[in-house]
Amino acid sequence: MMTSLRRLVVMLGFSLPLCASAMAAEPLFDRVTERARELAEAPYQAPGADLPAELAELDFDRYREIRFRPEEAIWKGEGLFEVQLFHPGFLYDQPVRLHLVDEQGKVRPLPFRQSRFRYEGESAPLAELDLAEIGHAGFRLHYPLNDGNYRDEFAVFLGASYFRLVGRGQGYGLSTRGLAIDTAEPHGEEFPAFREFWLVKPAPKATRMTVYALLDSESLTGAYRFEIAPGAPTVVDTEMRLFARRDVAKLGIAPLTSMFMHGATDRSEEDDFQPRVHDSSGLAMLNGSGEWIWRPLSNPEKLKVSRFQDQSPRGFGLVQRPRAFDAYLDNAARYERRPSQWVQPEGDWGKGHVELIEIPSDSETNDNIIAHWIPEQPLAAGESRTYRYRTHTFGAVPPGQELAHVIRTRQGRAKRPGAGEPPPASQRQFVVDFRGGALSGLAASHPVQLSLMTSSGEILEQRVQRLPDGESWRALFQLAPDGNKPADMRLSLTLHGQPLTETWNYVWYPDENR
Repeated sequence: MMTSLRRLVVMLGFSLPLCASAMAAEPLFDRVTERARELAEAPYQAPGADLPAELAELDFDRYREIRFRPEEAIWKGEGLFEVQLFHPGFLYDQPVRLHLVDEQGKVRPLPFRQSRFRYEGESAPLAELDLAEIGHAGFRLHYPLNDGNYRDEFAVFLGASYFRLVGRGQGYGLSTRGLAIDTAEPHGEEFPAFREFWLVKPAPKATRMTVYALLDSESLTGAYRFEIAPGAPTVVDTEMRLFARRDVAKLGIAPLTSMFMHGATDRSEEDDFQPRVHDSSGLAMLNGSGEWIWRPLSNPEKLKVSRFQDQSPRGFGLVQRPRAFDAYLDNAARYERRPSQWVQPEGDWGKGHVELIEIPSDSETNDNIIAHWIPEQPLAAGESRTYRYRTHTFGAVPPGQELAHVIRTRQGRAKRPGAGEPPPASQRQFVVDFRGGALSGLAASHPVQLSLMTSSGEILEQRVQRLPDGESWRALFQLAPDGNKPADMRLSLTLHGQPLTETWNYVWYPDENR
């Protein structure tokens, strides 16, 4: 399970310096690519633990006492973008190397300097250590996102291949990764790591910037280019060029990781004043045939892996759909401000599947949700591949979705007061509410129909009704499971045979919900 004291992750890294003069003569991305190719042809060398014990043994509280001085920000006062740095230590015991690229393409290393940091409280003695050439844990990017007079933090690269994004008016939630290998496999997951970064200085009035990165792991290497544009959605255009040292059976492209503790769909209430605790509430997909699909997330009793077979996917993302404070009632975490994030492939990704992994969790400090694309063909040793995609933040509904969307999923025992002998406890009542698109403008007299199927069990008493707000419609049905067989259900609303809504997809596991 991925855990972090708010999802901090062990980061690997070692330096592979590039020749500045050579890079000035050739496109920088091609030079990083050539380094990745050469590195893949050599045996993997695990980075050594070379931090002083005083840093490696820091606990979370002492690490937080080390703060970057904002007045030391890179490019401060020179344009719209600034860069602030993270100190190595605590879980970040393998620093990365950072380089700056100026307007003429000249590359220079960004050395570690203790004078850029404040050492407060019990961390004060660390200011006296000799930390020359130690490197940084990572970096964060700043831009006038919410206020023209203040440069907000909008992106963080910190920990393995993790990075996090926010758009205007949002707060950090889910994370993105450069790559995932063997996630949820019995033999354990491999965590590729960014080893080195090149930050290209934007022009003074530029509204986007470029970051290059070199990735390494036991199985492969990679060269990455990130074109980053902060805004109402923060958008990142990514190109990655991968080189395999050895066979990779399960290659996770464009991974998104998030947290789900409990929400509206859970059968039993948590011992918690908050009605919901999650960074994402569902997985949204637009498959190659143009169908919009919605899968509510869960915190299962045991590991769950769902695979959505597809060809040439058009997009997928983890979504925080409830956007009101009343949905969470947490004035500290402000879950309603957590970003959703969409992955839009560029080019044809071929056959494969979107994989959703749900891991049991008892703490909201754990990332227990993963979604990524798994290509049908494994990556063979000696093979190289290139993937391009755009990822961006958004709110409740992915841009481009015109169909009505699910706003609520509820379930409970199928019984009605005064209806005589109730059905067995295994029989469940499901309620799925939709809103938006053409559905919201319909009168109650319109013959909206429910399209519903299940992989097992029997569907009973299905019906559709418009809700009192005049904008939302409800689909109701009961499921009588077939013993302990999981029931994989698909539901949508139609009018005169035409779809009005995205497809709600949910799996009910009777053996885990008695």
